[in-house]
Amino acid sequence: MASLLCNARIQLTDTLEQMQQGTLMRKVKSKSWKKQRYFKLQEDCMTIWYQSKRTGKTESAFSISDVETVREGHQSEVLQSVAEEFPAERCFTIVFYGRRGNLDLVAGSAEEAQCWVQGLRQLIEVATTMDQREKIDQWIRDWFQKADKNKDGRMNFKEVQRLLKMMNVDMNEDHALRLFQDADKSESGTLEGEEFVLFYKALTQREEVLSLFQEFSEDGKKLTLLELVDFLREEQLEDVGAEELAMELIDKYEPSETEDQIRGHSSIEGYIRALKRGCRCLEVDCWDGPNGEPMVYHGHTFTSKIPFREVVSTLGKYAFKTSDYPVILSLENHCSMEQQEVLAQQLKDILGEQLLTTTIDGHVPTQLPSPEELKHKILLKGKKIGRLEDTLDGPGDEAPDVSDDDNGAEAEEERRRAKKDRETLAQALSDCVIYCKNVPFRGFQEARSHSRPSEISSLSEAKARKLIRDEGNEFVRHNAWQLTRIYPSGMRTDSSNYSPQEMWNVGCQIVALNFQTAGMEMDLCDGLFSQNGCCGYVLKPPFMRDEETLFNPSDPSSWAGPGPITLTIQVISGQQLPKVANSKEGAIIDPLVRVEIYGVPADQAHQETKYIENNGFNPRWDETLQFQIHVPELALIRFVVEDYDKTSRNDFVGQFTVAFANIKPGYRHIHLLSKDGTSIPPSSLFVHIRITEPPGPEQD
Repeated sequence: MASLLCNARIQLTDTLEQMQQGTLMRKVKSKSWKKQRYFKLQEDCMTIWYQSKRTGKTESAFSISDVETVREGHQSEVLQSVAEEFPAERCFTIVFYGRRGNLDLVAGSAEEAQCWVQGLRQLIEVATTMDQREKIDQWIRDWFQKADKNKDGRMNFKEVQRLLKMMNVDMNEDHALRLFQDADKSESGTLEGEEFVLFYKALTQREEVLSLFQEFSEDGKKLTLLELVDFLREEQLEDVGAEELAMELIDKYEPSETEDQIRGHSSIEGYIRALKRGCRCLEVDCWDGPNGEPMVYHGHTFTSKIPFREVVSTLGKYAFKTSDYPVILSLENHCSMEQQEVLAQQLKDILGEQLLTTTIDGHVPTQLPSPEELKHKILLKGKKIGRLEDTLDGPGDEAPDVSDDDNGAEAEEERRRAKKDRETLAQALSDCVIYCKNVPFRGFQEARSHSRPSEISSLSEAKARKLIRDEGNEFVRHNAWQLTRIYPSGMRTDSSNYSPQEMWNVGCQIVALNFQTAGMEMDLCDGLFSQNGCCGYVLKPPFMRDEETLFNPSDPSSWAGPGPITLTIQVISGQQLPKVANSKEGAIIDPLVRVEIYGVPADQAHQETKYIENNGFNPRWDETLQFQIHVPELALIRFVVEDYDKTSRNDFVGQFTVAFANIKPGYRHIHLLSKDGTSIPPSSLFVHIRITEPPGPEQD
């Protein structure tokens, strides 16, 4: 089995050999929970086991594919809590994808810590640069490791049956035995090496793909370049550059010559994950802390707190790892004047040039700059004393000048407000607010008459819904020239989310969601922003950037265009669907597919296939779903797989959400994501998509 279990791209260095010998380290969960565990890299160089020192029993295992990064030193709250006991050079944190908690470790020496840090980073680099073939290879290795209970590098029939259950395959014993015996060429009663390859091939035979392949292949064994070009043109509707695309596909995916398919998070961690996921606006609640140190409290409870300086330091370090475009720091300021001065100083000292402290050209803006002009800048959103022009002219105690056109009562109100703000807001902190000054919302007419582009209003989800219902077109016009932020209702003490779609339908730019709460709402967020390289910004369609637009998402008569687009999706099959979390051992899912459309109210729709009993490995639906889409520029398509349950609510299996603008016609594989948005290779759906434009106006 050595040829199957070793990744050819991994060179066995002294560091990896030392990791394979095993190391005794402390696993730290809190200041009082620090227990020794024996960690060992397995022979496949992609799996790590650790076991209790006392019992010798394997406690847990994880795949390198599940690891996002490794951080050295006291870079977690847990390790910071034991900093006096264990020096930084012996500490490191293993950070996993998704919602799995970090693993905080203390090695016996700095040398051992470096061995594991550097070794893990080498292996993570291999895992993250795998192509699709290599990911499938690794997926097979992981399954083999799970099924090979006695670790002898062979699989007997009992282990094969266990493997089938683990892989969501409900196969009768006679058929399973037939597959096993067909693959057992040595007639040893076990599968090893190439025999396991044969078994896997028999298990993964894709009849629907094979029939499609043979339709375009003259000899039924391969596709020539010209045959692949024909497929791209006829089925995928790739008219322009089909030959170049075919060559790219061959270079990227062409297998070997034999055509063998086998060859709980801390507060800081929450900010890091949000930024790396593409979030461009972070909200922090600041309060007075001990020893003159402002603190940030998390959520609706005061149980989790962290120094403001650590949040800012994290922001400076991770703000532009995923995207070069600006980040807005939305400051909910509850601090005293003294600690507000500390806030301002820490922002300037830690962020330095990253913090925007003046307009990009030194002049009062007549419109907001584009994200392109604000690359690598962090903008503070908060209250501001007086007007932006006062900051540019230099702060002073004099009342702002009032032009002849200004209404006297309004000017007096502005003076009164500035005076009141000076009593509660530190000038140094106020001066850090440039393009995102918080102002109360007093109606669209008031905003159009008196507000400035550099000001922003925040609305609760309930207030926003009322405005959408009563003044939809005015809301769209308002968002064509000024920023609006929507925030969750105060009743959402459980950190649940509201649907962002209705807010996007009227052009709201900043729709605040709880990133730590998985579900449909975050799926929509990921789907919308994935269409622009996950950079955190998406350009609104032209009819939503026009200050005189007539568009109203609730009024079909305001929509331009000849009529709805018809989206036809044939759901053909599924591949290697994951088991439902916390399901009974041996349980096989009964999968169904639901396609959901999100957009303007008239486009909201969903349809689903029938369920397939006891087959999560290769279910076949062959069902066609059809939708009418009136405003495709705002539409999102969500593919959801569920485990059917006739007695209770269906269980979530996987999903993928994509903007309609990114949908391509033809045969496509939809690679599913878990509930928290991480990939679950090689789980996928195989579909055929057709987009039919409405007929144009008749010509005489």
